Amino acid sequence: MATQPDAIDADFIVIGAGSAGCAVAARLSEDPATRVLLLEAGGDDTNRWIHIPLGFGKTFADPSVNWCYETEPDPGAGDRRVYWPRGKVLGGSSSINGMVYIRGQAEDFDHWRQLGNTGWSFEDVLPYFRRAEHQTRGADEFHGSGGPLCVSDVPDHHPICEAFIQSAIEMGYPRNDDFNGARQEGVGYHQTTTRNGRRCSTAVGYLRPAMQRRNLQVVTEALSEKILFEARRAVGVSFRREGRVYTARAAREIILCGGAINSPQLLLLSGIGPQEQLAALGIPVVQDLPGVGRSLQDHYSAPLKLRCRFPITVNDVMQSNVKKLKVGLEYYLFRKGPLAMCSSPAALFARTRPELASPDVKLSIQPFSADRPQDGLHPWSGFSMIAYQLRPDSRGQIMLKSANPADPPAVHPNYLSTELDQQTIAAGLRLCRQLLATPHLARFTEAESLPGPAVQSDADLLDFARRRGGTVYHPTSTCKMGVDPLAVVDPELQVRGVAGLRVADASVMPTVVSGNTNAATIMIGEKVADLVRQEVRLAA
Repeated sequence: MATQPDAIDADFIVIGAGSAGCAVAARLSEDPATRVLLLEAGGDDTNRWIHIPLGFGKTFADPSVNWCYETEPDPGAGDRRVYWPRGKVLGGSSSINGMVYIRGQAEDFDHWRQLGNTGWSFEDVLPYFRRAEHQTRGADEFHGSGGPLCVSDVPDHHPICEAFIQSAIEMGYPRNDDFNGARQEGVGYHQTTTRNGRRCSTAVGYLRPAMQRRNLQVVTEALSEKILFEARRAVGVSFRREGRVYTARAAREIILCGGAINSPQLLLLSGIGPQEQLAALGIPVVQDLPGVGRSLQDHYSAPLKLRCRFPITVNDVMQSNVKKLKVGLEYYLFRKGPLAMCSSPAALFARTRPELASPDVKLSIQPFSADRPQDGLHPWSGFSMIAYQLRPDSRGQIMLKSANPADPPAVHPNYLSTELDQQTIAAGLRLCRQLLATPHLARFTEAESLPGPAVQSDADLLDFARRRGGTVYHPTSTCKMGVDPLAVVDPELQVRGVAGLRVADASVMPTVVSGNTNAATIMIGEKVADLVRQEVRLAA
């Protein structure tokens, strides 16, 4: 945008063009009489690696599209700082994630309803999942067709993934070709948010078509600094762009979609949060809400790194110019091959204890290996298996470091701080080894590089998980909805104690879903658009 007026007027202001924000802005702008303004701190999604599925490795630590956050030194992670990539670009994290489409278990959403969140049971939210989805297999009871978000099958079945699936079946786990269908438990291939071999982010699926509408204005490179209030009503946003400060005013509502880090950060900067924390930073209190930034949850994983007997991994491709040329042509011509691969093509959802009603761990297989994604792949043939607990008990917190909107907040995840979490991560690693010991996977495994055969006891496995584990990039719940004292928003996603302001993103999840968070975040965007439109109709 070449010029920008000092003040913008709109009916609705959506802050954050991420997984939820693109959906909210697209849906609200379907009414041609409604003026919608979408503010995004990042830029356009023109980076070519965004749209090539395997390109997530290129954007993983690229500050041009990524906030590149780090946690504070965390005792549960061996006092390390854990790297937290978050999308800073149109599409948000849906533009840089691993593209795995997992909604979570039906029990997750029924639990939300049991916590007092009317309208959020699985029966309530399934229509929004279906409305969002264009399922390439076609519509059925659980899936929709014709929606903005394309959900498709993994295009290639790698021999290591096939061996992983056969190993799990041999151990008695059921084959599951739809983790988002009647049940989650079992082993199979993921589906991905891709269309014809290219990433289908919410910027691609929702926002690009909506940007043709004259009533939707999108402002990129716009860092929201403060929500503006008149008395106790949110009326506008102050944002900085190219060194200048601008004001946008909302005649109806502001919908904050900044994500699990940026949404609580902006609320705190705007005077909504724990009174003591705000006062210590000299921020005038608009509403004392002790839960802002609290209840932080994330999936913490522990990896096994394996040396492969055969040169068939993605590592081998990247070590050979000839192979890179071949896979480049394969992708260009057919949209197949390693470049069309998501982060983890196949997975097993399993129970670590027989008394559990549903899976509590996920094991994912990756036909590549690295010490850390941002460091590049190993120079040897390698593959990986990761284990993580689906429903962690540990709770962390996000706090401001300063009153400067440009300063990242302090992230305290508090990983593996409960006994159940510690037991479950060790059990997940033991299950990985049981799979690797079966003939199907054993024939591919030359050696276990990490943690290595010396690590055997539960205590040693836990110590390894602390030292070498990390996030699965699913932070949630820092502005959680509910009716308890730490709830930040009510079941209509309205911020408690003020008017004209909602939050709609992964931060409102009362508990993290049992799987990847992207699909559920998009569902939240779909649902809040309906909630807003219902209120508009009632007021008319």
